[in-house]
Amino acid sequence: MPDHVPVLIAGAGPSGLTLAVELARRGVDCRVVDKAAEPFPGSRAKGLQPRTLEVLEDLGVLDAVLDGGAPFPAFRMYSGTKILWERGLDEVLGTELPRRSPDVPYPLPWLIPQWRTDAILRGRFEELGGRVERSTELVGFDQDDDGVVATLRHAGRDERVRADYLVGADGGRSFVRKHAGIPFAGTTHDTERTLIGDVRADGVEGNFCHMFTGGDLAKRFSLWNLPGSDHFQFVAAVDPGDEPEPGLAAVRRMLDERSGRTDIRLHDLRWISLYRINVRLAERFRVGRVLLAGDAAHVHSSAGGQGLNTSVQDAYNLGWKLAAVLGGAPDALLDSYHEERFPVAAEVLDVSTALHRGGFRATTAPAGSAPSIHQLDITYRGGPLAVDDRVERGRLHAGDRAPDAPLRTPLGGRTRLFEVFRGPRWTSLTFGAAPVADLGPGVHACSVAARGGDLLDTDGHAARAYDVPGGTHVLVRPDGHVGLITPDAERVRGYLRGLGL
Repeated sequence: MPDHVPVLIAGAGPSGLTLAVELARRGVDCRVVDKAAEPFPGSRAKGLQPRTLEVLEDLGVLDAVLDGGAPFPAFRMYSGTKILWERGLDEVLGTELPRRSPDVPYPLPWLIPQWRTDAILRGRFEELGGRVERSTELVGFDQDDDGVVATLRHAGRDERVRADYLVGADGGRSFVRKHAGIPFAGTTHDTERTLIGDVRADGVEGNFCHMFTGGDLAKRFSLWNLPGSDHFQFVAAVDPGDEPEPGLAAVRRMLDERSGRTDIRLHDLRWISLYRINVRLAERFRVGRVLLAGDAAHVHSSAGGQGLNTSVQDAYNLGWKLAAVLGGAPDALLDSYHEERFPVAAEVLDVSTALHRGGFRATTAPAGSAPSIHQLDITYRGGPLAVDDRVERGRLHAGDRAPDAPLRTPLGGRTRLFEVFRGPRWTSLTFGAAPVADLGPGVHACSVAARGGDLLDTDGHAARAYDVPGGTHVLVRPDGHVGLITPDAERVRGYLRGLGL
C-alpha cells in the first residue's frame, strides 16, 4: 500500500507555500514537493498588494515581509543622463491608491523580491513542522472517489503516495493541470517578449524604478532597486524577431543601445529569463480530488503586480476549506473554491491585460483610467457562501472583505478587528447586543458596542466600516471575508451547521 497523506501539494512557490502554512496551522498534514533542487533565486514577482499584506499578517509573517522590503519607489524616466520626469506609481499606472484609514491598515504596495517572500513563507511552514521536499517530481497520478494515487520521482526511484487531495501549485506549465485534462484557454502574445532578471548595476543613483527609454516604450529598459540587496531587477522589452541569447552580454548590449550611456556597468547576473506574455485561465479549478491554485490556474501579464497576489489569495481561500472538509464538512464546500476564485481570476486577467496595453505613459495618466490593483475590493458577493438576509443593506455586503477597525477592551487595552480575526477560526461579531451563544470551539463570538461590549468601539470606526444597525450579526470567515449578515442569531447557528461546524 502506498504511503498516505491528507494533502499533496505539487509546487513550492507562493501559492503552494501559502497553502502549506494554512494547512499546517490547522493541524492538517501535507507534503510539499518541488522538482527543483534549490529554491527559486530570482526577484520575479516583486510587488505585494495591500490585501496580500493583510493575508500575510494573519499567517504570522507580516513583520518579516515588512523588514525584508520597502515601499514602492517612484519612477524616473531618462533620456541619456537627463532626467525627463519622476512620478509615483499611481501617476504612472493611472490608478488611485488607497489611503491609510482605520479600516485599511496597509494601503500601499510593498516591494520585496520573490525569493525573499518564498523564503519567509517556507520558514513559517518549517516553524509549523513542515518541510519542502526538493528534487522530487510528480510524474503521474490517478484519482478515484476516495483520493489520488500519485507517483513521485526522486533520488532515482519512484514512490507511490495516496492523498485525499492533490493540489497543483506547479506554475503556468502545470503538470497537474495537463495530466488532469483541464483546458487552459486564452492567448499567447507571440510578438511580445520581455527579458527579465537580476543583476548588479554600478553608476545608478537613487532608489527608483530607473527607466532608460527616452519615452520609447517599445524599447524600454528598466532597473528596479531591490530592498536589502545589491542586485537590481532589470526588465527589457524584446523586439519581435530579435530575441537575444539570455545572458549578461545581451543585457549589457540592450542597456547601452537604449540608454545611450556608458557610465552604467552591469555585472554579477544572478538570474535571467525570456518571458512571453500569456493570458490564460483554467476551465475548472477543481476536478474531483484534484485542485489548481496560482499560476497553474491562471497566468497573465505582470503589469500591475497581480499574479503572485492572486496566487496567495487562491491558497488562502482554499486552505480553510480543505481543512474543514478533511475535518468532516460537506465535500461540496470545495466546489465553492472554484465558484469564488474563478470570477476573481477572470477579472484579474482583464485588469492586468488593460494595464499591460496601457504601458508606462510619458505623461501622467488620468486618474481612474486604469483598474484598481490593491485587491481590497475583491468580493464573493452572490457566491454560494455569501448570505445576507437584511431587509435594507448598507455599504458592506456578505462576500466582501471584512474591514479592520481599532478597538478598546473593557480593561482599557487596545486591539484591532484584524487581531480578533487572526488565526484559523471563524469570528461572529454582534453589533450593539450580546454575542451569539453556543457556536462551538471553532468560532470566536464577541459583541461590538460603543460601551458595554466585549470590544469597545469608542470612536465609532467599526460602526462606520460595517454600517449595520444594532442587533446585527456579522459572521467572518477564516479568510477574512464576510459569510453572513443577519439580525437573527439562529441563522448564524444554522449557517455554521450547514458547514459541519
